[in-house]
Parts: sequence; C-alpha cells; structure tokens
Amino acid sequence: MNALAFILAATLAAATPFLLASLGELVAERSGVLNLGVEGMMVLGAVLAFVTVYHGGGHLLAFAAAGLGAGLLALVFALAVLGFQANQVTCGLAIGILGQGLSALFGKSYESLTVTGLPKLAVPRLSELPVVGGLFNQDAVVWLSLAATLAIGLTLSRSKLGLVLRATGENPKAAHVIGIPVVAVRLCAVGFGGVMAGFAGAYAAVVYTPLSADGMIAGRGWIAVALVVCGTWPTGRILLGACLFGALSLAGLAAQAEGVGLPSQLLASLPYLVTILVLGLISADRRRMKLKGVASLGEPLER
Repeated sequence: MNALAFILAATLAAATPFLLASLGELVAERSGVLNLGVEGMMVLGAVLAFVTVYHGGGHLLAFAAAGLGAGLLALVFALAVLGFQANQVTCGLAIGILGQGLSALFGKSYESLTVTGLPKLAVPRLSELPVVGGLFNQDAVVWLSLAATLAIGLTLSRSKLGLVLRATGENPKAAHVIGIPVVAVRLCAVGFGGVMAGFAGAYAAVVYTPLSADGMIAGRGWIAVALVVCGTWPTGRILLGACLFGALSLAGLAAQAEGVGLPSQLLASLPYLVTILVLGLISADRRRMKLKGVASLGEPLER
C-alpha cells in the first residue's frame, strides 16, 4: 500500500514533462510538421531555467527563459523545413543534437547544483483521502498542464483555429487554395511546440527534480514524440499515456525500495521497453493509424 500511495502521489508530477512536450508536438504534427528535435529543446529549456533560478530570477522568469530559448530553436528548425523545404526528419535530428550541445555549453559549470522547487497546492478534503490523496496534492504547473490539455483538446476539436490547423496538416494544397496561409500556420505551430518543450524541460529541472545534472532529461523528449503516436493524436489519450509512463518511471523506484530482486538497470529501462512495445502494437493496426493519423505529416508544401 505504501508503494501504491507513493506511485499515485507522484504520477501526475512525473507525467508533466511528458505531457507538456507531447502537447506541443501534437500541435506541430497536426499542422503537418514532424519535429524530432523535442529532446534537444527540452534539454536546452532545462538548462536555461535552472541557470535563471540559480541566479535568483524566480520560477516564472525561468519558465519564460526556457520557453523563449526552446522556441527560438524551434524557429530555426521551422526556417529550414518551411523556408528551404529541407527534410523534416534530418533537420529534427540535427536540431536535437544542437540543443544538447548548447545545453552542455551553458550548463556544464552548474552540474550537481540544486535550487528550490515549487510548493504543493492541495485540494481541500480530497488530498486527505487515504492512498489516493496524493493525486490531489500537486504543484501549480501540474494543475496548469491539466488545464492546458483540456484547452488544447477543445481548441483542436471545437474551434475555427483548430479546423485551420488540421486542414494544413491533412491537405496543405487545398488549404492554400482556399486562402489559408499554410506556411504561417505551420510556423506558429512549430514555435508553439518548441515553447511547450522548453516548459517541459524547465519543469523537469527546477520543479520535479531541482538539480542540474548531465542527462537530466534522459530521453523524455523521445517518449513525448512517441506518446503523440501512441495516443493516436487525441489529447485525452496523450494524457493517459503520459500518466502511464510517469507511473512506470516511478514503479522502478518503488520496486527497488520494496526490495524486488531485479537489476536496477532493468527497472530503469521499463518505460522505454513499454514505449517500444506500445509503438509496435499500434503500428500493426494500419487501419487505425490511417484513420487517426495526419495525412500530410512530414510533407512540405510544394508551391
């Protein structure tokens, strides 16, 4: 029961970096752009946020710095794939490597330093429930990320802006013919995705584990990209997937604390193994992928 209470209490916090980055990638992919540089943008955002807080800038300024830095990196990616129509997969990988290099440049001297995180905001009475009460005792960023999930889901499915965004991803030529500025829409979507990746990195660095360390993101950006595919693009499933991977990352720690006789390396790799398994199962259902997917994902607009 103690292990279950621990996992439930920390699941939403562990899921938040995945969720924020996945929501940004969802918007980018809905516009028809595949951004594989999320990992590098998260790492850069994490370093910028940590440096800002360490020097007394505060958490709000730290998130702003992380979003700005990762957003600018995303715009570099957008310039290459939208302006010069470069290959999106290749450019995404290159931008990811660039982000990791910049983070090493700016953050090397801050390794092993710590900062103060954010306080918890508890929901009255619900946070006092046995076992599940920890779910209702979270920091402000967790609550805001849940609100962002609802807002993005409603925007994509119920608003004119969401219809325009989905049109650019499904058929950019037809969208261009009816007067939609496809390049501008995709540019904004990619920039938004970069900002959200920066927020995700900032949360991981200055709230979830307020410690600067090499490899602090540890592949969360890649899992965030996989979550968009695993959830087959609806925001509700992305939230469930983020919670699943957050819980899996905590299950390894709980298992070690309970003395489970398995190697720690195997327990730490559990989220990544599940990612591979889920992706394989979803990819096998070609009909569902075609029905729920984005028709022109990764394809440039040919003028």
